[in-house]
Amino acid sequence: MILFVRDLTVIDFSYLCAERGLLGESLIVDVELHGSLDKTSMVFDFGLVKKVIKKAIDGSIDHALAVPTDFPGCTLTEQDKQQLVKFTSARGDIQVSGPTQAFALLQAEQVNLQSIEQFILQQLAGKLPDNVKEVRLTLRPEASQGFYYQYSHGLKKHDGNCQRIAHGHRSTIQIYQDGMLSPRLNKFWADRWQDIYLITEQDLCQPADLKWLQANVGDLCSRYQSGQGVFEICLPASHCELVPCDTTVECLADYIAGELKTLDAEHQYKVVAYEGVGKGAIAVS
Repeated sequence: MILFVRDLTVIDFSYLCAERGLLGESLIVDVELHGSLDKTSMVFDFGLVKKVIKKAIDGSIDHALAVPTDFPGCTLTEQDKQQLVKFTSARGDIQVSGPTQAFALLQAEQVNLQSIEQFILQQLAGKLPDNVKEVRLTLRPEASQGFYYQYSHGLKKHDGNCQRIAHGHRSTIQIYQDGMLSPRLNKFWADRWQDIYLITEQDLCQPADLKWLQANVGDLCSRYQSGQGVFEICLPASHCELVPCDTTVECLADYIAGELKTLDAEHQYKVVAYEGVGKGAIAVS
């Protein structure tokens, strides 16, 4: 017997890639449970599927930085429950430091759908009843006909896991000019923010301010303390954009709308900015 749940959850996270560097991602999770019926004539209670499997995902990789620990250009150091990661990519060195729970360490040479699935299955070990003999996961990005960008960021003011300095999203963007969808403007912002790290200007710091990391020449650095601990990140300036606001989706939608109005005040703009799948903010200018 097979029990299935479509759209169980969405994983919003960032990961390190040898070619593209640091990038955000949003993946929809479908699950199948293969097994026999229990005494209640179920393979597994639907309510418990969400409680057990979604909880394991949320507590391990969601809003975390996925790190391929077997990649030759990856160096890990742990000090006093502080994880330090240095990753050499084609776009330059990326360094991130934060509490250990802000990282998902994948025993693989690269982060891909297969290595993420294997990581999640490891988190589920021992958490399901004996009648469940196999778990199959399907991870998929949102099907989109439009434009999107993949960005990473951190929200130091957030009470939850969004405060982690390197998590991210695959996000659709829809920009309307005078009430009409503008493919030109959508493409412009999708290209501008593809595989970008967004830094709030107030969170920018000097290399000398870092405690855990040592910046390279030409890096931009950010450091802040939030509820979960101290976070630091260094990466090439070409991998970043500084914004004069917090990087919540509300502020980003408003920032894009303001930038459009500054460039061409003769038109009216509506920006529909998504944060991952099925949620976001709308701003007009």
